[in-house]
Amino acid sequence: MGILKTAADLVYTIRFLKLLVTPFEKLGAFKAGIIDKDGNKNKEYPMNTLKTREAYSVHYSPFIRLVINLKKLMAKVPGGSSVVARYGAALLLIKEDGNLSDKQINMIHEETGIDILDCLVEQTQWYMLEGKQLSQGVYRSKFNNVITTGEEIVTRGDKVRVVEGHALPIDSVLGIDIYEGIHLNSGQKMYFSTGEIEK
Repeated sequence: MGILKTAADLVYTIRFLKLLVTPFEKLGAFKAGIIDKDGNKNKEYPMNTLKTREAYSVHYSPFIRLVINLKKLMAKVPGGSSVVARYGAALLLIKEDGNLSDKQINMIHEETGIDILDCLVEQTQWYMLEGKQLSQGVYRSKFNNVITTGEEIVTRGDKVRVVEGHALPIDSVLGIDIYEGIHLNSGQKMYFSTGEIEK
């Protein structure tokens, strides 16, 4: 049962990421006329035929609605319309939460079709020390973010503290170094790459 559950989780993870990086205009919900080019629901979509009700259930399921709403939320955030701004940390959360191997993470990445060069955001090096170590102190988040439990949103400009013992990358996902810091508003840890913080 554990293997089947892991396989099912992996399928949903791949499906989630693929939907997340697919433009609204290429989603089945748009082609069926259920949503517009901005992901907003078409209030005049006809639900009075069997064909349209079936299309609605296939192309606008609760899972797909969740992804569409997340894409709309991300589009409102500066830099948020570019999914790759958070791609490395998102993969690390998926890897940890799903207890996935590097091979499985690579498989997820290949299925999404994202070019890894787009993920390697320009990094500010002036607060980097030797050996990829971040200088300790307080930084500000450049983007809205999610703490590791996924329960709270980090708002752009929120303070993140890097403390002794956490100044080195905790992991590297597809060549992107991921660091851990403390979100000062909630006191909980969050993951980020150096391209997502500033002094």
